[in-house]
Amino acid sequence: MPHYVEPLFRPPSEARSLIFQITIGCSQNRCRFCGMYKGKPFRIRPAEEILAEIRAIPAAYRSRIERVFLADGDALVYPTAGLAIILEALSATFPALTRVGAYASPNSLTTKSPEELRRLRALKLRILYFGLESGDDVTLTTIDKGFSAATMAEQALMARDAGIRLSVTAILGLAGRGRSRDHARATAAWINRVNPEYFSLLTLFHRHNDGFVRSLERCTRRELMGEALELLQHLQPARTILRSNHVSNFLELTGSYPKDRERLIDDARQALAAAERYPGFLDSVPEYGEEYY
Repeated sequence: MPHYVEPLFRPPSEARSLIFQITIGCSQNRCRFCGMYKGKPFRIRPAEEILAEIRAIPAAYRSRIERVFLADGDALVYPTAGLAIILEALSATFPALTRVGAYASPNSLTTKSPEELRRLRALKLRILYFGLESGDDVTLTTIDKGFSAATMAEQALMARDAGIRLSVTAILGLAGRGRSRDHARATAAWINRVNPEYFSLLTLFHRHNDGFVRSLERCTRRELMGEALELLQHLQPARTILRSNHVSNFLELTGSYPKDRERLIDDARQALAAAERYPGFLDSVPEYGEEYY
C-alpha cells in the first residue's frame, strides 16, 4: 500500500483519488505565504518504490480505481523518463483509470518541454493544479514566488497546448489592503489570457507563515469580499469553471464562464449586502489557523 510522509495535501476535486506520493515536499518551497511543506525537505522518491506501492494494491480493488493523484507539492518535477514508467504502470494496473492529476509549480513546468508534456498527456496525465496565487507582479515579488505573471502564463499555455487541463488557484487577501484592487484586476487579466479549464479562489491562511502575515496589512472580510467582487467584474475568460469552495473561503461562488458571469457578480453583491446585517462581521479580520488547512 502507498506510504505517506505527512502532512499530505490534495485538491478538493481529488477526494476520491488514489494518491501516490512520488515526491516529498516542494522543489520550489520558497513562497513566503505558504506553510504546506516547510517542515519537509524536498526529495524525489525512486521509481522502484512507487512501482512496489502500485503492485501492493490488492487485486480486488484495482478495477475500482478511476483516478490517481500524484503528490507532493509539484510532482511534475519528477524526471520525465521515471514519470513515464510510473504512468505506464498505473494504466497497466488499474484498467478503469481515466486520468492522473498532479500539482505543478512554475518551477516544475520549466523542467518539461512541450514534447514531454504531450508524451505524459498520452500516458493519462490529464490535469495539473497550478498555483498562480496572483497575476500582479508586485505581489508575486513580495511573496517570493520566483516567477513573473507573464512567465507563468507562458508555462501554463504550454501545458494547455499539450492537451493537459489546468486548474489554477489564486488567493484572496494575498496582496494585503494596499494592493487589493491591483491584485484582483491583474489576476482576472491573467485568467482571461490563459483560459484555464478551472479557476479556484482561496483565502490567505495563517500557518507556518508568521513572518509574512505580520508584514501584511491584512484585509477585513469587507475588503476580501470587495476584492472578490473586483475580480469578478474584470473576469471575462472565453471559458472556465470558477469555484471558491475551499474551507478557507466564507464567500462561496460556483459557476461557468461566460454563461454565469453576471449571476456570479450578482451573487457576490448580494452576499456583501446580506453580511451588512451582522454588526462587526465585515470589519473584522478573519483568523484561519491549523484547523483550516
